[in-house]
Amino acid sequence: MILLVVIASVLIAGVTVFQYNEQSKDYHVGRLERKEEQVRQSVDYVLRETTYPVTTENLHLIFQMEIYRIANVQNQRLNIYDLEGQLLKSSRPKFEVDSVSNCLDAQVLNSLEASPTKRYVEEKALAGDNYQASYTYINDKSFKPIGILNLPYYEDDSFNNMELREFLGRLGAVYLLMLFIAIGLAYFISTFITRSLQTVSDMLGRTHLTKRNEKILIENPSEEIKKLITSYNAMIDELEQSAVKLARSEREQAWREMAKQVAHEIKNPLTPMRLTVQSFERKFDPNDAEIGKKVEEFSKTLIQQIDTMSSIASAFSNFAEMPAQQNETLNVVKIVKLALDIFNEEYIHFISDEDEIIAKMDRTQLIRVVTNLVKNAIQAVPEVESPKILVSVTADNDFVKICVADNGVGIEDENRDKIFEPKFTTKTSGMGLGLGMVKNIVETYKGTIEFTSQIGKGTVFSVKLPKAGA
Repeated sequence: MILLVVIASVLIAGVTVFQYNEQSKDYHVGRLERKEEQVRQSVDYVLRETTYPVTTENLHLIFQMEIYRIANVQNQRLNIYDLEGQLLKSSRPKFEVDSVSNCLDAQVLNSLEASPTKRYVEEKALAGDNYQASYTYINDKSFKPIGILNLPYYEDDSFNNMELREFLGRLGAVYLLMLFIAIGLAYFISTFITRSLQTVSDMLGRTHLTKRNEKILIENPSEEIKKLITSYNAMIDELEQSAVKLARSEREQAWREMAKQVAHEIKNPLTPMRLTVQSFERKFDPNDAEIGKKVEEFSKTLIQQIDTMSSIASAFSNFAEMPAQQNETLNVVKIVKLALDIFNEEYIHFISDEDEIIAKMDRTQLIRVVTNLVKNAIQAVPEVESPKILVSVTADNDFVKICVADNGVGIEDENRDKIFEPKFTTKTSGMGLGLGMVKNIVETYKGTIEFTSQIGKGTVFSVKLPKAGA
């Protein structure tokens, strides 16, 4: 809009100047023709009334005084030349500086002779002003040329130029006002358009597959924006349907995998239980003197397998259950010491620079985190000649940091990204749910868990939990 206003103003100003120039040219051409007609009439009248013979030789006598009268009446200077181009008489007073040519150029004479109308107009520019001079023949009563009438005409454009400046000034003021109006309209229109586009951009930035996305609602949008909004809202509907299908598919896949894992883990103790029962059935003899001892061994075997199945069920239950948000005020140093009391391994050591570091979380869940990390550390050092596990509790700004370090076998590089995944384990026994459960608990209490490991040198797990009041 601004560009159109500027272009229009420049074009109209250019056309206006051109039009004024053309009008000025037409005006001066017409004015010269009118002046020439009036002067010719006066000249013809003098020729009719003169008592001198109307010849070339008598022209200076015929117009000796009449030329001044004609110039005064017509307000127009004039010169009279003979047919050879010699000046015979001029209306210019003798005491003025004579700038009138005493002899016409051959070009003027030739152009006048060759003109069908027997009229020639010479155009020049003198001292920055346009100058015209018309040349026509003076005829006697028999229409025979006896002389040349010359009318010098200086174009005075001062009035036209003043009008042009005034018009351009008014036009410039109008277009300046239009320019400000265009800038205002462009600002408001662009703000309206970009506001709608900004809304669409913000909504696109917040679009996420795993979240519920809101549709765009804009009142009275433009046709183009309306099409964009309609396409976006349709995409949101399709995205929600796809997300529901994907979530259902992932849940079904997760349950299938979990069911396979549960079935596999339950089959492990069922097989020895079946073999034990079959063996006892074949070898059972009520009269055997050691029947009591055999029944006791049989029962002990079954109880061990039943305990294994119970631990499997507990592991799945603990993983599925979200930690209770008890938010008890705990001395983390004391609770970690308490959690280590259940372990009898002499190579487990505990250190802390402080006797008391307070945090808010559930006591049972904190014990579960520590015991799971220590169990993993114990399972990592069975083949080490001098096993060592170091558990430390330190304050780290607004966090309490619990570290469990071992000098075990370490974690392979290909397993680093999967270490916290449910079901993942590098052991021959166990469900692979321990570290996944630990991560679940820590993140529930807005904490973090990280680890560093080197093959053959050991692993350090670091848990950060917010202090009370942090």
